[in-house]
This record gives sequence, C-alpha cells and structure tokens, in this order.
Amino acid sequence: MTMEHNQMNILARRTDCILYYAEPALSNEHQAGWIGGNAPEFFDDQSDLIHKGNQKYVFYLSLVHPFKPESMISIFIPEDYEEYLENNIYPNCSIKVIEHPLSTESGKAMYTNPALVKHAISDGELSNDEKSMDQSFLIKVGGNPRLIQNEDYYFTKLKEESFSFLFQVDEEGYPETLLQEDYSYPFGFGSLYIFAQIGTTEIQHPVAGFWQFS
Repeated sequence: MTMEHNQMNILARRTDCILYYAEPALSNEHQAGWIGGNAPEFFDDQSDLIHKGNQKYVFYLSLVHPFKPESMISIFIPEDYEEYLENNIYPNCSIKVIEHPLSTESGKAMYTNPALVKHAISDGELSNDEKSMDQSFLIKVGGNPRLIQNEDYYFTKLKEESFSFLFQVDEEGYPETLLQEDYSYPFGFGSLYIFAQIGTTEIQHPVAGFWQFS
C-alpha cells in the first residue's frame, strides 16, 4: 500500500483510514510497532524527557509513523491514573506523545507498564472510513475519529491551534491476551485520540488531544 496515493483520502477528504491490530509478539520482528513491552531504545538515556518532577511515566506503545517511515510515534502514560484522569483534554492532557527516529525495542525495562503483555502491531490495512465505524481495531489512522462522547469541548482548543485528528487507539481492539490478570484497562475500556498539525506537505507536532471512556 503506497501511503502517498492515499494520504489525501485519509487525512484531507477522510473517506479512507488505515486500521491496525494487536497480535502476539512471537519474535522481536515488529511489523508496524508494538504495544506493551519495553520502550524504544531511543529513550534509554532520556528519562528527563519522559518523567516530570515526581510524576513517573510508563510506556504504552510505539507505531511507525504511517506517513514518515523513517519516524515513530511513541506514547507514554502517567503511572498515576488519577493524574491523567483529571488531565484528559488538550492542552492539559498529561499523556505524552513523542515523534522520534525509528528505534528498536530496548533491552531495559525502565518504562515498562506492568499492566500490559507485549504484542506486535500489525501492518496497516486500508479501509473505508464509514465501514471502519462498525469494526474492531486497535489503531485507526485518519478518516474520522470514532468518538465515545461526541462533545464539542473536546475539540475547542485543538481547533484553535489548527490541530486535526491523526489517529486513535481503541481499547475495544485489545486481544484478550494483552492485559495482565488483575489489571484494569489503562483508559477504562476507552479510546485515546492523537492530533497533529497537518499541512499539505508536512505532519507536525503530534499531541494527545483527549481520551474518553463510557
């Protein structure tokens, strides 16, 4: 699938989207990234960038950037659920989203989330946006977000600063093997929405727009 041909339909017209799924990580070969497990090696000496004061973060997932194959987008969430429950909408969303060069998984477990069993993220599949609204997926890139709560205030500040929907991570798409026993869903069986400033030639500054659960 050549993303260049489809980028217009995915991010501008938003008639298409790309869907990804979680699969058991049978080896260190990741297709489009991984969820759970160790953070990318890139962050081994970057704890100052990740942790903030007394607030420690854990690794959530890394995805090869769908439109920049030389880059990845990694997501970290605060260890403290109350912290990100109270700060869940941009510009006060405490989920960290970082674009960085391609990196393999670290051998160090310094950010590893005890709630998640590492799974690979499958290569993306092009899908019709309307059809995707009735499908289960782990990640949906482009098209229109499938919202749990359709309230304008989630988008107010994002629109003011020219951010557009880039992708969402939907916990409905977790395989049964992803969550460790006795742990809760990090987003309360919800969905995390990532936005970026999307121009005609560049996609910049991915941020956590908001997260929702029912």
